[in-house]
Amino acid sequence: MVEERLLGHVRLGGDLGDRCLLVALLGEQPEGRVAVLAAPEGSASLAAPYDFSFVPVYDGMNEIMDDPEVRAAMETNFRGLRGKRMALQLIRRTGPMLRRMLDEFAAVPAADADVVVHPVNLPMQHLAEKLGRPAVGVGLQPGWVPTSSFPNPLLPFPVPRALNRASYRLPNPALMGLAGVAKQWRSETLGLPRRPNQGDPLRTPTGAPVTMLQAFSEQVLPGPLAFPSWTHTTGYWYLPASSGWTPPEPLRAFLDTGEPTVSIGFGSMSGTDPGRVGRTIVEAVRLAGVRAVVITGWGGIDTSPAGDRIMIIDQAPHDWLFARTAANVHHGGGGTTAAALAAGRPQVICPFIADQPYWGQRMTISGVAPAPVPQRRLTAESLAGALRQAVGDASLAARADELGRIIRAENGVDRAVGLIHEVVRQRAGSGPGPQSRS
Repeated sequence: MVEERLLGHVRLGGDLGDRCLLVALLGEQPEGRVAVLAAPEGSASLAAPYDFSFVPVYDGMNEIMDDPEVRAAMETNFRGLRGKRMALQLIRRTGPMLRRMLDEFAAVPAADADVVVHPVNLPMQHLAEKLGRPAVGVGLQPGWVPTSSFPNPLLPFPVPRALNRASYRLPNPALMGLAGVAKQWRSETLGLPRRPNQGDPLRTPTGAPVTMLQAFSEQVLPGPLAFPSWTHTTGYWYLPASSGWTPPEPLRAFLDTGEPTVSIGFGSMSGTDPGRVGRTIVEAVRLAGVRAVVITGWGGIDTSPAGDRIMIIDQAPHDWLFARTAANVHHGGGGTTAAALAAGRPQVICPFIADQPYWGQRMTISGVAPAPVPQRRLTAESLAGALRQAVGDASLAARADELGRIIRAENGVDRAVGLIHEVVRQRAGSGPGPQSRS
């Protein structure tokens, strides 16, 4: 068999739930297939248990997340004039960091790659063009591919149904922030000339559509769906469980008491005051009459003193922990939401920014969560009310169990990997792809 080399570029956040980004390069490794993953060095621990080549690149972006002003703006989803100013400052500050990261991506040995797989908010279509290879785009949330089925979910304001498709023409802030850096990188590092629509990750250099993979389930989208034929909503991508992790005995014993126990964690996010968030959680757990496993994560939630109804842990695999609780409280990141859905337990979502409010809304509409509790409105009383509903509402539990079984059966990994290989086969059958004009 001819060896296939898949070059994957991802940008992982601090949230362990985001490990699903790795899986397009995994699945069942067929003989003759080699996967090379280039990702920020902070992702190395997530990649370590799996057998593929990992190339670390610069990860300075995470340092910005510790800036108190940035945390304050994120806590309010960049609302108001102060939030908008901070968003603009953040784009300016991250420009040099993004350029360094892109330059290191370009230096990854990839001359014999067959395909470049990348999230569409990273401009790796330029590298694919340089290599003369096809690119496969990956979307972790809807909002990248225009559809008449629903408005762009990344917009912070409502849109009339008649303008659903038009709403996707509005500038995408995630791509706007990258545009200048990407343009320079394309010219100066990759040596590629300007061309029409060069910044569109959904189009090849010839103007044809790319193969686009949406790494989530149709089950949580508003229907009926109307995506173009080159867009494939595969179902969620779940990594196989790591065989090297064993739960600490105190954690197992805490979960096995038979009392309603919830998990609470906000990944890398805890706002400007981790102590306040911790005190809110402790009081909400008391008011709701539940027990809780609190995952401090990278955000550093401070729950001391917590009392005997709360266990504090740094982390635990979501696929192990979430299925053993009565409900799971999280910030609504795409990967964590996916893990909570697969667990088949009710959720409580307390969103900060970006796509998190959207997933919170969709989980409520899907019948697996009470109304979201945005972080800017998070109080002990509001969180306790949501906890009581999540733990005590039998209809939420039944729907979460039903939806979990459906989503687990979708096997998005196999479908995604099969589509990637189809791109490779099509290219092999049609001769060389578009070559660089540099």
